[in-house]
Amino acid sequence: MATAKAKMKIKKGDLVQVISGRSQKNGGDRGKQGKVIAVYPETQRVLVEGINRVTKHVKAGATTRGTRTGGLIHAEAPLHVSNVAVVDPDKNVPTRIKTRVEMVERDGRTKASRVRVAVRSGKDL
Repeated sequence: MATAKAKMKIKKGDLVQVISGRSQKNGGDRGKQGKVIAVYPETQRVLVEGINRVTKHVKAGATTRGTRTGGLIHAEAPLHVSNVAVVDPDKNVPTRIKTRVEMVERDGRTKASRVRVAVRSGKDL
């Protein structure tokens, strides 16, 4: 069964804040901010720099030079998009996003262009 690919309002490079989950005093990431490294629309998840770090156990192996690799690796794991919110560039607090359609004239032709806007301050993202 194939699922439809949903449109996500969070893009790669956005500054986001974790809005749900365990609080920082209990070892969680809620309230932390980070930049989006990757977006996975098919699973509705985002990868955020420095957030949701997990420990992976990698099996030891030898490279072509003979050096051994493996052990514990700390890496970020994806978060569901509903658990993060884009940070308002003006007030540095989480905000929702809306789109504004602007008419742009290019090469003598008028085209509609969509601009992402922070709901809280009205500033462009």
